Amino acid sequence: MQSDNPTAAILLIGDEILSGRTRDLNAHHLAGILNGIGIDLREIRVVADDHPAIVAALRALDQALGGAWDMVFTSGGIGPTHDDITADAVADAYGTVLEINADARRMMEERWTRLGMEITEARLRMARIPVGATLIENAESAAPGFSIGGAHVMAGVPSVFRSMVEALVPRLNPGRPPVSETIRVDRPESDVADGLREVAGRFADLSLGSYPFRDEAGFGTNLVIRGLDPDRVAQAAAALRDRLAL
Repeated sequence: MQSDNPTAAILLIGDEILSGRTRDLNAHHLAGILNGIGIDLREIRVVADDHPAIVAALRALDQALGGAWDMVFTSGGIGPTHDDITADAVADAYGTVLEINADARRMMEERWTRLGMEITEARLRMARIPVGATLIENAESAAPGFSIGGAHVMAGVPSVFRSMVEALVPRLNPGRPPVSETIRVDRPESDVADGLREVAGRFADLSLGSYPFRDEAGFGTNLVIRGLDPDRVAQAAAALRDRLAL
């Protein structure tokens, strides 16, 4: 699908994801939001809680560092424990240092005082923000994420991640959301492959995909047409129905 929309990657950080102990929910949530505001998600990458690996991934993904995409959204590793090293790695990647951010500390201390929680060095780790970064507010637990360069650095806990995404989205530069149409065909994918390939060749500016399924009626295929021009999507859908005699 041809598009001039902004491009993005998601970087998931955490040994627990790579070990299979934790199932990621954040990339799925964010992918749907980005699609809805016309930001083209091009890559999802997972790295361990490893400083050099996080730095290397950011440099490969964020165009601000010579990487491939306009922006990168990270999830994980900004909590209070020793293995929460994402902020350190981000500061290194962008050539800056971490400092206790006064606004971040104030927001967290107001919440802790309200809840009767002790202010500890571990909790204050979450106020360490790279110098030059902009905070991403967190209505769920107060400890903020932050944006620097083309990176938006957020928590791994799904409810907190969603709160940060909600605060961040109004600051993003959206593109044109794609239009899609789905055609259900009660035939196996192999039966529609030739027709789909032919129509896809005639509509190279669109994305045409096939997604097989099986239900109580047997094998079937969902054919999905995506593009930025509703008329072109409708034309491709009509051509596909004609070619497959639907």
